[in-house]
Amino acid sequence: MLGKITGFLEIDRQDRKYLPAADRIRNYNEFVIPLAEEAIKDQAARCMDCGIPYCHNGCPVNNQIPDWNDLVYHSDWAEACRNLHSTNNFPEFTGRICPAPCEASCTLNLTDAPVTIKTIECAIVDRGWKEGWIAPQVPAAKTGKRVAIVGAGPAGMAAAQQLARRGHEVHLFEKHQKAGGLLRYGIPDFKMEKLHIDRRVAQMEAEGVVFQYGVHIGVNKDAKALLAEFDAVILTGGSEKPRDLPVEGRELSGIHFAMEFLPQQNRRVSEESIGQVEPILAGGKHVVVIGGGDTGSDCIGTSFRQGAVSVTQLEIMPAPPERENKLLTWPDWPLKMRTSSSQAEGATRDFAVMTRRIIGKNGHVTAIECVRVDEKMQPVAGSEFEIKADLVLLAMGFVHPVHEGMLKELDIQLDQRGNVAADTATYKSNLGKVFAAGDMRRGQSLVVWAIREGRQAAREVDLFLMGETTLPR
Repeated sequence: MLGKITGFLEIDRQDRKYLPAADRIRNYNEFVIPLAEEAIKDQAARCMDCGIPYCHNGCPVNNQIPDWNDLVYHSDWAEACRNLHSTNNFPEFTGRICPAPCEASCTLNLTDAPVTIKTIECAIVDRGWKEGWIAPQVPAAKTGKRVAIVGAGPAGMAAAQQLARRGHEVHLFEKHQKAGGLLRYGIPDFKMEKLHIDRRVAQMEAEGVVFQYGVHIGVNKDAKALLAEFDAVILTGGSEKPRDLPVEGRELSGIHFAMEFLPQQNRRVSEESIGQVEPILAGGKHVVVIGGGDTGSDCIGTSFRQGAVSVTQLEIMPAPPERENKLLTWPDWPLKMRTSSSQAEGATRDFAVMTRRIIGKNGHVTAIECVRVDEKMQPVAGSEFEIKADLVLLAMGFVHPVHEGMLKELDIQLDQRGNVAADTATYKSNLGKVFAAGDMRRGQSLVVWAIREGRQAAREVDLFLMGETTLPR
């Protein structure tokens, strides 16, 4: 029985607010204003005794949401923090950048007022760090087994932490100079400051994880050598091959993939060198972002902070409905109009638009020629128009992991979409001791799915090495 049985009837939904756009675009700091402790307890009290907690199913890591809501309502924050970490290694990541499918699944979402689950999760873990409840969990004994994990994004980090706590010797190989994957070199600092990753890396190092930076398996370290040196290998390298736009004018300068643009700004903020590449900056420019998803939003917010004159975001799909049909969609994730904090900073959004060609002058982009499309994705005759563009950012998603290098060298079997072929029962590839998890296995996805797959793959690796396992599924 949950704490306040009538909480959802008496207390209105209240969520975190943002700093005004005019203030927040002046820097790269996080701008979400946390709720006060009493307000968080009130929001937790809204969690109803709904019989079947659909939020469990909506959450990819299966967070025990009603349980920690009840603990917060009763002011047992330390136990709430322990419960939260029992299913999720990094709740401060998900509490900031997860789209919260749990809230879409909440029974109270039937009346458009779901429990503010993500906000409560973030409050619990932030309190945990502040109070010192989150400490390294050093294993009592070592197993003598060695595991190599390739790719230090959230899937690799989650797998590494689970296996190190089990007593295995874990080496996490990362081609960049710091851990975090897209969390560090993709997600802008204004959505998640990197101190959150640094704290976890320090915790994991204290637990015995060995981070090896600047090591690009299949490029500057032989992939097959890993098989000889380690008892098991987990591939968690992400889905890094971007979807391209094969149109006339694509070769003009001023056209870049989102993942050429975003990591540069991450590095500037952390005072890390951007390397021997052309700086891509939006200051003083008319920016066009092609692609309407999260990556596109990140390009918008970053462009405004760099001083863009205008930002237009184009999406080939039609505009979604303002409100979903609950009877058809609930408790699944609905397709509906959403406006991100970055889009709300002043971007122009246009839907059902296809890029016909890119126009340039003296080798540099000046405009893009577009055409409207109907519901069958066919161009509508006479609907052509041009948009002024000095910088075009391609944010149309990722098709599969990079095949050249490690995957080719190991001769790993791929699925029909070009991802590493491995099922969710064992996470095993076609090579005996090589496992795969996260975006490299499932395709581009959410951080919360990466954490889930990392945890589950760790369990399967432990079972493979030891013949038994106590790690959670």
